[in-house]
Amino acid sequence: MTSSAITPFRIDIPQADLDDLNDRLARTRWPDALPGVGWSYGVDRDYLIELTEYWRTGYDWREHEAQLNKIPQFTTEIDGQNVHFMHVRSPEPDATPLIVTHGWPSTPADFLDILGPLTDPRAYGGDPRDAFHVVAPSIPGFGFSGPTRDTGWDVPRIARAWAELMRRLGYHRYGAQGGDYGSLISPELGRVAPDRVIGVHVNALADAATVSGSGRELGDLSEDDQRKAIANQMWWFGHNGYATQMALRPQTIAYALNDSPTGQLAWNLEWFVDWDPTATDRAPVDRDRILTDVTTYWLTGTAGSAARLYRESGASWGSKPAPSGVPTAVANFLGDRAVRGLAEVANTVVRWTEYPVGGHFASLQAPTELVTDIREFFGAL
Repeated sequence: MTSSAITPFRIDIPQADLDDLNDRLARTRWPDALPGVGWSYGVDRDYLIELTEYWRTGYDWREHEAQLNKIPQFTTEIDGQNVHFMHVRSPEPDATPLIVTHGWPSTPADFLDILGPLTDPRAYGGDPRDAFHVVAPSIPGFGFSGPTRDTGWDVPRIARAWAELMRRLGYHRYGAQGGDYGSLISPELGRVAPDRVIGVHVNALADAATVSGSGRELGDLSEDDQRKAIANQMWWFGHNGYATQMALRPQTIAYALNDSPTGQLAWNLEWFVDWDPTATDRAPVDRDRILTDVTTYWLTGTAGSAARLYRESGASWGSKPAPSGVPTAVANFLGDRAVRGLAEVANTVVRWTEYPVGGHFASLQAPTELVTDIREFFGAL
């Protein structure tokens, strides 16, 4: 019998697990690397050596564990799966409930910089009418929501779980926000519960950069959007190796990810560095934030489980579901590749904003702009 109880949760990692991590990092067996290739063959070896040494000798998990434990956290079982979530209620009684969803290779820790401004704008010089009660779950299979226990945890099933979570919390009308995989889950929540979701806000919109396999949408796009979509398709051909592996054979890579913390760090860095950390046009992600996510995966043994999301959702890759009718806002940060004409195939887009700052992880790279965009969108509904 499944329980619907909501249980307070506190992170408390045994010291033996941290000692084991430190020992494994110290014993990393480094591969060779060709001279002068930089990042063109994958994660740069010198960069990774330096970051791994910092992970071992400079990064303090206990500091970040304590920071996370300042945020109210809970677990509940939904559809047979343990679900971990942060739940920060605003001091403003009329605040709008908002569920925010991370992507891969992230955790809700990515939202630490936006939780305060969203829940308590008065304390940050904002308008109290813009306040939100924020729910930030860990996607099933990720971190403290993992590992998954059965197959089938695709985007629609996660969205149904989110609808149930919000129901249990007593939120009958609410907004949804997300980036990366969260940009797929949040609009799907609008399809699952259109009578509950008042609006959807997304960044790093993952399904609006390229056309579907049939390419039928291309002819309906403007010439400018066609050029963008074709350029995005060429870019994706050169950068989708990690996603193809996880979508087809996640168990194979899971052995390496679960056995080598350095290997797991390198795998996750494919996205966290926006492909090139030497680029000056996108804000870098703070290395402690990268390591908090990676360490969470390592300590919970969920790098392989998180990879399964790509396999579970593979059947719907490239498809464009019908719009739910829920008003949707898209924030395109620097480096994001969403094309408005493609976004409008699957979403009722009422707001589109291009930002010359940030990167793929807006809550980490442009938190102020992200919060402002969320406030303005929901404030206008």
